[in-house]
Amino acid sequence: MPNTAKRITPEYEIVEDNETIRYLEHGYPSDLIRWHAHDDYELHFIEATSGKVFVGDYIGNYSPGQLILTGPRLPHNWICQNDQEDVLLRDMVIRFDHESFSNGMKIIPELAEILPMLARAKSGIEFFDLDHQYLKEVFQKVRDSSGLSRLILSLPLLQTLAKSRSYRLLSTVQIDLKSSETLQRKINTVVDYVSQNYSQDITLSGVAGLIGMSDSHFSRFFKKATGNRFIEFVNRVRISRACSLLTETDQQIATICFQVGFNNVANFNRRFHELKGVTPRDFRTQSNIHIEGVMPLS
Repeated sequence: MPNTAKRITPEYEIVEDNETIRYLEHGYPSDLIRWHAHDDYELHFIEATSGKVFVGDYIGNYSPGQLILTGPRLPHNWICQNDQEDVLLRDMVIRFDHESFSNGMKIIPELAEILPMLARAKSGIEFFDLDHQYLKEVFQKVRDSSGLSRLILSLPLLQTLAKSRSYRLLSTVQIDLKSSETLQRKINTVVDYVSQNYSQDITLSGVAGLIGMSDSHFSRFFKKATGNRFIEFVNRVRISRACSLLTETDQQIATICFQVGFNNVANFNRRFHELKGVTPRDFRTQSNIHIEGVMPLS
């Protein structure tokens, strides 16, 4: 029998040692609800509450039934709406690491079927068209099992997701996994700050000072760690929020432009087209079109 003893890390993560598949769940409020990143993949099934989801530089809505896979070191958080009452169960999470599957496929080649999905998970993946009750039952069975039984119960779900063509990738930020824990914290601090303050005036100098770096050092550090220049990252966060507003509201495009932190409509339209390939107006028109298996408009 495996050792299923649980331990709690300094980051309040509950870890079950010596298991390929691990499980955790929490309600609202909870110490686990915070902007964070870690070394595991996490498959999040939202059972209750609604609000905003943050994955890397992606900002969107969440509601019961949402299923998102986050990759290693990709920061994420789910923030409940302000008037949310306490709930016992909000988030059900299946956790696993890359090494287990990459090593396992050397012995069991069939495991390679899920590797393309794991590669996509570094951006975060939201899955669609899966039955809410089916997902809840699978997560409950994983929760109530352990050892080989837990692994056997999890694999069909991972296989289904790996074969799915109904998904969208979320974040353009892909964190360098070689970064030290100290540098990871600095990255998370920056991403968190921009995600919370995108509507305000954000300067490279101000954010560099936030983590104790010079402007030039911060520019090099951020580009190396995320693959984005800092201003590109800020624009991506703002455009991501604009996509949500274009889809969810009937506000005028100029209003949305200023609401997400741009200073003029021409620049907003230009940056939006660069990142999304369409104008904000066309994006709004096309927002109800379901695009399967490719990077979405939002």
